[in-house]
Amino acid sequence: MAPGIVGARRQNGVVTAEPRPWLAPSASGPATATVRLPGSKSMTARALVLAALADGPSVIEAPLRARDTTLMSAGLRALGVGVDTSADDRWVVEPGPLRGPARVDVGLAGTIMRFLPPAAALAEGTVEFDGDPHARNRPLRPIVEALRSLGVGIEASPSGGLPLTVRGAGLVEGGEAVIDASGSSQFVSGLLLSAPRFTKGLVLRHEGPPVPSAPHLRMTTHMLRAAGAVVDESVPDVWTVEPGSLHGRTWTIEPDLSGAVPFFAAAMVTGGSVTLAGWPAASWQPVERLSELLTELGAEVTRTADGLTVRGTGSLHGITADLSEVSELTPVLSALAALADGPSELRGVEHIRGHETDRIRALATELSKAGAEVTEFPDGLRIEPRPLHGTTFETYADHRMAHAAAVIGLTVTGIQLSDVSCTSKTLPEFPELWAGLVARS
Repeated sequence: MAPGIVGARRQNGVVTAEPRPWLAPSASGPATATVRLPGSKSMTARALVLAALADGPSVIEAPLRARDTTLMSAGLRALGVGVDTSADDRWVVEPGPLRGPARVDVGLAGTIMRFLPPAAALAEGTVEFDGDPHARNRPLRPIVEALRSLGVGIEASPSGGLPLTVRGAGLVEGGEAVIDASGSSQFVSGLLLSAPRFTKGLVLRHEGPPVPSAPHLRMTTHMLRAAGAVVDESVPDVWTVEPGSLHGRTWTIEPDLSGAVPFFAAAMVTGGSVTLAGWPAASWQPVERLSELLTELGAEVTRTADGLTVRGTGSLHGITADLSEVSELTPVLSALAALADGPSELRGVEHIRGHETDRIRALATELSKAGAEVTEFPDGLRIEPRPLHGTTFETYADHRMAHAAAVIGLTVTGIQLSDVSCTSKTLPEFPELWAGLVARS
């Protein structure tokens, strides 16, 4: 994070946020810009864990520097890993023997609370995990029970979540485990990332409703293989990871696709054009599904050597969509649906009730306050566009809720965010980047 970013501050090397009310700026014309965004949070988190467990040093190029990733780096340092984040564009990870005692602050990050306990089980000593107040409400029991079944000593809260204590024995025997990962694909990813270091590797079987966010699971297995792991996912809902070394390497992080979505939405709402610069020819993120959804909503999406471009066509259409693979997009797509020319149904995302907040309930509440007619389902929303008006849009310490409010504020005056600093979770520069985009409209 560059010095001087408003709404975020550093304490002991960790980005923390201070509540900051913010009036979402309205656009006076088409938003047209080329934006350069930091790296993917999901890829940065996975690269950090794989580098920490590798047999030699790694370099992470173009990482995301935000609250989630600085807390992840701090958690790995607490476990004895050398993580040099002094350069914004190039982090160096020097693996070392994992050790306790240690305390890990997860903030509100699902990646930390689900990726680091399996790694902590490989440490010698006790590792304690806790985080923001709402982090204690985020589901964690499935990964706790899976680790216990593998012989790991863990003490959890009565709900099976934070605060959590892992009593590392220096190794995990591994073997076979069964998990219900219908609440989050991160339960699977967290176990797979450490599995090559288990003495017997891991055969992990999912039993339950479908696992959401399949692209994130594919990202995990792709990155494991890139680090030298042998992974078999040929049997549905079964992942087999052979024991073996993970190799240090250079990771080049793609721009964050989820972080780009509000900027693409700005082009759609205002009839402009936004290009995400630096987009790779081949991606580990769900760009095809995003392109399909934005096209159905009324955008034109193209990929060229210049990047990924979204153009508004002057109209927004209601859609019926299963978002189970791209649930992170639900808040911004809900905002677009509230501004569309017809009703939308967005389903398949029951698991986002366990994200930074209950996103389904929060979206229903805040969009209704702004004037939309919203029906809440267990797994999603039906949104009937109505004339919208200004309101105070609660963000619930959730960066995606802030993004949704900012999109609505482009065409609805008087949308006041209760706190925009929550965007520091994944993009501390968001308020300034957004204001700059709107100023060019």
